[in-house]
Amino acid sequence: MSRIGKQPIPVPTGVKVEIQGTHITVTGPKGTLERDLRPEIECREEGNELILTPKGNSKKVMAFWGMSRSLVNNMVVGVNTGFEKKLTVEGVGYRANLSNDTLTLNVGYSNPVEFVLPAGISSEVDKNNNITVTGIDKELVGLTAARIRAIRKPEPYKGKGIRYVDEHIVRKVGKAGAAS
Repeated sequence: MSRIGKQPIPVPTGVKVEIQGTHITVTGPKGTLERDLRPEIECREEGNELILTPKGNSKKVMAFWGMSRSLVNNMVVGVNTGFEKKLTVEGVGYRANLSNDTLTLNVGYSNPVEFVLPAGISSEVDKNNNITVTGIDKELVGLTAARIRAIRKPEPYKGKGIRYVDEHIVRKVGKAGAAS
């Protein structure tokens, strides 16, 4: 049995769920998300809760049960409150600027890097070069943040680059001859 799949998904007030076979549509104050569930998983609404049940009991179906429950829960949370990832740009002369939906990063390359934000994703840059990526789709928010981080990954000697705010960079010791 899946411990995650067994848990019901609470549907807050203001969030509307439509189920048509394996297609589920969740509408809330922040927007609308749609997804097709696996045919091995059945979703039904009981009161203010969504309950997912498997069709069969093989190991593969049980794995899909927990995964499907997490995906639907992320949809409900996303249209109600949304998701965000925070990144920070560290390094001398490293800057981030936002204009419209284009993030311009000066991170040590000869030319600035232009990153166009995908539809459904918004971003903010504060004066301390902290980038906040927000949206209703958890997968897209995480993917966008990972792509921004990949432009200049943090290096282990000085820690320069783009990293998540809560990420810890393990530092390496430099050359032994530099100490004298």
